[in-house]
Amino acid sequence: MSLKTDEIIGHVGGVLEEGQKKRGILIHAFQKIQEEHNYLPEEELRNLSKNLEIPLADVYSTATFYKQFYFTPRGRKIIRVCTGTACHVRGASKVLNKIKDEFNIEEGETTPDLAMTLETVGCIGCCGLAPVATINEDIVGEIDAKKVEEVIEVIKGE
Repeated sequence: MSLKTDEIIGHVGGVLEEGQKKRGILIHAFQKIQEEHNYLPEEELRNLSKNLEIPLADVYSTATFYKQFYFTPRGRKIIRVCTGTACHVRGASKVLNKIKDEFNIEEGETTPDLAMTLETVGCIGCCGLAPVATINEDIVGEIDAKKVEEVIEVIKGE
C-alpha cells in the first residue's frame, strides 16, 4: 500500500510534522484496508507500519482503540440482532437463538464459509418495530417465527 501523506492530508500538511502526517492517515488507511478485506489482516498492518515508518505496536494501538475495526475475517452479511429492552421483551432472544442454531455459531462469530457474522447490539433505534435485526444495512422489524425463517433464507440466499 503506497500512500502519499501530503496528497491525503492536503494543505493542513504544511503545519504538521512528518510523524504527525503519517499518524494522521492511519484511520483512513484502516478504512481502505478494511473496505478491501472486510477486516484488518496482520500482513496489511505490518506493511502499513513499514511504509509509514510507524511502530507496529502504535498501528495496533490505534486500530484497537476504535470498535469499527476488526482483526478477524467477517462475513459478507453482518446480522445484528437488537437486544435492547423493547426487543428483549418482544422475543429477541428467540430470534437470536434460532439464527445461532440454524448456522451453528455464537454471537460474535462468523460462519466458516464467511457467509455471515452474527452480532448483537443494544439498540437499533426502531423500538416500535421490536424485535428488530439488521442484515448489513437493511432493517427487518417485527420479527416473528415466520419472519425469522425469511431472514434465514435471505442470509442463505447469497
